Amino acid sequence: MNETQEPRQPEQQPEPRPEERLGLLQRRLAQFAAARGWEPYHTPKNLAVALSVEAAELVEIFQWLTPEQSAKVMEKPESAHRVADEVADVLAYLLQFCEVLGVDVLDALAAKIERNELRFPVTGGPTPNRHSSE
Repeated sequence: MNETQEPRQPEQQPEPRPEERLGLLQRRLAQFAAARGWEPYHTPKNLAVALSVEAAELVEIFQWLTPEQSAKVMEKPESAHRVADEVADVLAYLLQFCEVLGVDVLDALAAKIERNELRFPVTGGPTPNRHSSE
């Protein structure tokens, strides 16, 4: 290398796309459970119950907050950490549930959004008080 050449940097792997990252995390969760022999306990029923419990723990954080307080929950490090942990627990159980049942979570979400776009077309009027999860 002469004085005018830049030193070669090691090639960095590009960041995986979000859907690839989700798949990697889903496989990591499956490996984590397998390494501990937990597969017999990871039935659809048990995972659905665990998912519900973790969602309830997320709700508990907001239970007695006003709408204004709930909008600021991520401003305080202690509550932000609790919210992030519960979100991670909910997502982990959801991904494990989907893995066990063979549901592609991203395909399922895309299909649901498409159905909701048909069910609830944009009309320009007031939005009804309904949720897309129905």
